Amino acid sequence: MARKIISTRVAIMGGGPAGLMLSHLLAKAGIESTVIEIRSHEEIAHTVRAGILEHGTVNLLVDSGVSDRVLRDGDRHDGIELRFNGESHRIDFKDLVGESVWLYPQTDVFLDLAARRKDDGGDVRYSVTDTSVHDLEGRPKVWFTDAEGVEFEIQADFLVGADGSRSHCRAQIPEARRKRYFHEYPFAWFGILAEAPRSSDELIYANSANGFALISQRTETVQRMYFQCDPKENVTEWDDDRIWAEFRRRVNGNGFELKEGPVLEKMVLPFRSFVQAPMRHGNLFLAGDAAHTVPPTGAKGLNLAINDVKVLFEGLDSHYNSGSDRLLESYSDRALARVWKAQQFSYWMTSMLHTPADADDFSRARQLGELDSVVSSRHGRAYLAEAYTGWPAAS
Repeated sequence: MARKIISTRVAIMGGGPAGLMLSHLLAKAGIESTVIEIRSHEEIAHTVRAGILEHGTVNLLVDSGVSDRVLRDGDRHDGIELRFNGESHRIDFKDLVGESVWLYPQTDVFLDLAARRKDDGGDVRYSVTDTSVHDLEGRPKVWFTDAEGVEFEIQADFLVGADGSRSHCRAQIPEARRKRYFHEYPFAWFGILAEAPRSSDELIYANSANGFALISQRTETVQRMYFQCDPKENVTEWDDDRIWAEFRRRVNGNGFELKEGPVLEKMVLPFRSFVQAPMRHGNLFLAGDAAHTVPPTGAKGLNLAINDVKVLFEGLDSHYNSGSDRLLESYSDRALARVWKAQQFSYWMTSMLHTPADADDFSRARQLGELDSVVSSRHGRAYLAEAYTGWPAAS
């Protein structure tokens, strides 16, 4: 049986936040798109992932008409705490750069976008299989089988690979046309979801001789927290008592005590930095984790993906509605400029806050000197605040 043909302007592989946001922006500009996703809607909706949203990401969600739920249900954070030597030092975002971030789970960003695309009649197809891409240097084609077993071929002007860190699209770019940058870190995060009251109204980034810890929040009664661990750590060897004892070693002191409770989930998150350049090959464009990943220390992953999409949309909109390809041609360079700033910031935060297993006395003292240099200088605090809340949009 011949494949059924779908003719559209932009084919998007990946129905997570990046792919759905691009589809939404294109629809508002009158540009047709089709989105396919190998996961089910339910699988994505039940994949619990934390989320710190930069002010630019929040503005795009609200101003483009996706939803204002982030403002109603999200928690605005006007700062973070850096904790070392048992003392806390607040980085006041509002005072330093006049901006804030929002604590709003990535799952909710997906739900908002998926609901908006459904309400607007967007062509989004979940649970597809047998995906393959063809003719990337001409008029791209995407083959797939839908959830009912029907075979399709999408014919499009452009293909966008927003299909995550295991991207199928990325792998189709010839080796001679790409360069890959990769850095693996010697530690991971042991993450938990715990039934407990909030220990702090804002995130606490704690450096200690025993290793890093991050105290985050989720709701009034359920909290997300992490501590530095070996990438090969086995979660089954950690019961609640051992987990909380480890957090106490790294965070408690000088009158501060964590609020504890039953551990509901536990996991190990490996750290890596990755970039593939350029982010375009022929009429294929990469966006989000398909092109780059960062360690979670700087809270940049989702925000970078949304920025990619915004920059790419500007290029596609210009192509279709003004006839100029200047922005489309410069997409990769414009997106990568922010990606490398985020890689630097994430690497800096990670190396400054984590304690290597083989750290000697000099390394430890130098690290504490670096932290003190940041918190004791308004310029140092301002650099951290600007990077954390999000740089201005690319011109």
